[in-house]
Amino acid sequence: MDQIGNVIQAPVRSALTDDPVEILTFAADAFDKGGAALATLVEIRGGAARALGSHVAISRDGRYCGYVSGGCVEAAVASEAVAAIAEGRDRLVSYGDGSPFFDIVLPCGGGITVAIHVLLDGRAIRATIDSLCQRRSAALRYSPTLHRLAVVAALEGSAWHDEEFISVYRPRTRLLISGRNLEARAVAAVAQASGYDVVLDDQSVKCAIDDATAVVILHHDLDAEDKVLERALASPAFYVGALGSTRTHRRRKERLRQHGWANSDINRIKAPIGFFSPTRDASSLALSVLADVAAARLAAHP
Repeated sequence: MDQIGNVIQAPVRSALTDDPVEILTFAADAFDKGGAALATLVEIRGGAARALGSHVAISRDGRYCGYVSGGCVEAAVASEAVAAIAEGRDRLVSYGDGSPFFDIVLPCGGGITVAIHVLLDGRAIRATIDSLCQRRSAALRYSPTLHRLAVVAALEGSAWHDEEFISVYRPRTRLLISGRNLEARAVAAVAQASGYDVVLDDQSVKCAIDDATAVVILHHDLDAEDKVLERALASPAFYVGALGSTRTHRRRKERLRQHGWANSDINRIKAPIGFFSPTRDASSLALSVLADVAAARLAAHP
């Protein structure tokens, strides 16, 4: 029970997810059903398992989803959030190094600070969800003094700007896979298990290639890849990879030069594709490709 007599529910994890759309949707739905808070990782001291701007969404009844750590403090954050909702007041809480909660230790040895905002309005969160579902970057500005969230233009990354914290969100990674073979099926299976938005070869003509898209070309015939490869090079895709040996890639580059492509465009192609090579089976190739795509995505949007 809190200081004003409200019963505090024991926190219960509702979903295992760190996907921003799922977390923000949980927060918006919980707000509509009676009250919610959005907890945001706003400071890291030393090491941390999550990036600045990571969220936990908490409902009035103690259900929560999301992460601001590796799982060490989320239940404690949810308890603080339930109390904040009952009190109707935002709060800032620290854990780990520099925190008053010495019974909560972060295995990494560092410390974090979490801003807990009691939602007063769901419109900013709903607008952010809509932007992400339309594959547009988005950002929310949290003002501790005004106790408000507002939609703002997306910046490079989540951080404090003067007295306000801006959380930046990017669209889910889309993987456009060109190829109708065992390798393509294996890459698609691993990508879907990883939560990527997977577009297969027969759908690729209708698929928009944006800067959150990786194009993975898995043909054993250079003629079969021409159209999708040239379309990928004309796009802002953050990753373009193609199957084939070093010798095959030399032939590929010569063909592209003959078609008028500049070396700066051709050099965007990762070939042989993958994070490690050579691979001799479809499963290893799939792991190699997804590792390479994940690394490229982190480099493009740290």
